[in-house]
Amino acid sequence: MQPSEISGIIKARFAKAQDSAAGDIIVPGEILLDVARYLRNPPLAFDNLHCITAIDRKDKVELVYTLYSICGHHGLTLRVYLTQGDLNVDSLSEIWKSADWLEREVYDLFGIIFKGHPDLRRILNPYDWKGHPLRKDYSSPAIVAKPKL
Repeated sequence: MQPSEISGIIKARFAKAQDSAAGDIIVPGEILLDVARYLRNPPLAFDNLHCITAIDRKDKVELVYTLYSICGHHGLTLRVYLTQGDLNVDSLSEIWKSADWLEREVYDLFGIIFKGHPDLRRILNPYDWKGHPLRKDYSSPAIVAKPKL
């Protein structure tokens, strides 16, 4: 299935879904769980959540989900934009088991709260670590400031 076909199917089902300039699908956080449930089942059958990552854009945080359909041999990148004041989104761990550890990693490094996650705790940093090290606003006395050019 071609990316344009996948995009058309998703946009026909979810009016709030949009195409990005890169050909990915952008969905609002409030419909992420519904979209994910739909993507998991036929006709699209995305049976593999390959990766979840985040990008801190200062004014917002971008969540990026990489999905793949093993039986259909097609992929999709799904994006969700969160405001800095509300870093909460539904967990996808009930749909894809791989989301469990992937969401824990994003929580640990970016501070995004995955609502409904069965065990949301740090996975890379020590449990007593303060802050989320991949956020742009993260600071620590141990970090040497990069000189401004």
